[in-house]
Amino acid sequence: MTDQAIHLKLAVPFRVPFYAPFYAAAAIGAFRRHGLEVSMDVVGSGQAVVDALRSGAADAGWGGPARVMHEIDADGDCSLRTFCSVVKRDPFLLLGRAPRPAFRLQELVDFRLGIVSEAPTPWLCLQDDLHRLGVDPDKIVRIEDNTMQQNSDALVSGAIDVAQVFEPHAALLEARNGCAVWATAADRGDTAYTAFIATAERIAQRRQDFVRLCRGMSDTLAWIQSSGPGALAEAVAGTYSDLDPTILRRVIERYFGLGIWATSIHISGESFDRLAQALLSARSVNALPQYGACVDATLAEDALNTP
Repeated sequence: MTDQAIHLKLAVPFRVPFYAPFYAAAAIGAFRRHGLEVSMDVVGSGQAVVDALRSGAADAGWGGPARVMHEIDADGDCSLRTFCSVVKRDPFLLLGRAPRPAFRLQELVDFRLGIVSEAPTPWLCLQDDLHRLGVDPDKIVRIEDNTMQQNSDALVSGAIDVAQVFEPHAALLEARNGCAVWATAADRGDTAYTAFIATAERIAQRRQDFVRLCRGMSDTLAWIQSSGPGALAEAVAGTYSDLDPTILRRVIERYFGLGIWATSIHISGESFDRLAQALLSARSVNALPQYGACVDATLAEDALNTP
């Protein structure tokens, strides 16, 4: 640890529960132990994170590797890079008004589905799941413009049959309205979902600081696995003070049980490829994204290999 803390400014898209490890890292002092003072500024969208990185308003941010894939696909000279896996599985869920324990994704052709409008990746991944099952996603009646809260309300009112949401929407629908989870996207397996993002130029300028950032996250992910969901919920309670503690605990326990949080900060080729294939199958990119073009794996490697 350095004698004087080094400041890193992070741009954050949203403050949602599946980002809990980032806030836990700050709460348990994991960044400070590696000589960093980290600020986390909520900027409101993944695009706003990218804008902050390009303008220099932030040193790094976090978000989906899918955004880096899209940016590089659109501009081969794009210098954005992703590094340090934190969320390794898809945190979205499908809910209906009543339990349906034998539900299969193929049945979505029989229902009105409200998909996430706040970000493209949840639907891009779901449509790929459907493709792999031999289902044409275009045959599904889907509502595309509602927010998750609007789709939650529409589910309760009967205006739609299935809502695609992340937590805490799912836990609140269960607790307040008796709705039930029909499917969890995490069951797909590892799909690179959230990691740090920075420009190659800023990585070169602040390489050792980013290695320290990775070490702090590695320590935090190990702490989560050893301490369990109760300790994590307690650590981030201040971040999510707008949530009832019982709901927050339920959310954290669900995500912990689904294994959405990484156990290693290395972004695996398998998880990257699963996401890349989803984007390609949706024709959201023109060519299959390449790991070496999008991921700076050396930061995690240095963090894991250096005491």
